Amino acid sequence: MTRVLELTDVSVVRDGAPILDGVTWAVEGDERWVVLGPNGAGKTTLLQLASASAHPSGGTVDVLGQRLGEVDLFELRPRIGYASSALARRIPGNETVLDVVLTAAYAVTGRWNEEYEPIDERRARRVLGEWRLDHLAERLFGTLSDGEQKRVQIARAVMTDPELLLLDEPAASLDLGAREELVQLLGAYASEPTAPAIVMVTHHVEEIPPDFTHALLLADGRVRAAGPLAEVVTAERLGETFGLALELDTTASGRFAARAAS
Repeated sequence: MTRVLELTDVSVVRDGAPILDGVTWAVEGDERWVVLGPNGAGKTTLLQLASASAHPSGGTVDVLGQRLGEVDLFELRPRIGYASSALARRIPGNETVLDVVLTAAYAVTGRWNEEYEPIDERRARRVLGEWRLDHLAERLFGTLSDGEQKRVQIARAVMTDPELLLLDEPAASLDLGAREELVQLLGAYASEPTAPAIVMVTHHVEEIPPDFTHALLLADGRVRAAGPLAEVVTAERLGETFGLALELDTTASGRFAARAAS
């Protein structure tokens, strides 16, 4: 399987403060990763590197076989699907849901003078159906609930059949029902053999979808553990990463639940 992401001894320094320090990590094309860590661990910065929207201060970052600093970013970025709250803030509230997804074909966040083929609209409507959003196609993005907006962002991210899908806290701020619906959809998508490599950042093990395969634990800008999910997501390693003794439960379906040790 082709390696889609490789960081080698990567550091990121901003205003003299280290955000990432000596990070070495690789993602293969058939892997689905979750990145866990406390606030300020460097998780979002890691995704910014993976999405080719930031450059490292030191070390090398290879995305889809292309090295940052030596590649045309305008050619590379359309091959990457990226959903984040920062992107959501750039989407006009008066854009229809269909257009939010459709404009991914041009990597823009507002319908302007682009011309789309009928095949583009058919593709957008099919993706909306897959993410249970087809009934919202003509609704304005700004009128949607948080859960609906999160799913629209992901539908937009997969619209162009990316080779790498990056999700920055897709379940943040969702209520229980919306979170579970999203986790279910993400698990189903991850299980498809045609799905791209996926990297998802979260703070909570409860948000790890079924069929995710690997985990990276990050704290203070350093990798604390990385590898197969069952080997990395343990009470001991999570406790070391978050600085708190934890108890961890695992269900038969592969879901996790964590709480402070009693």
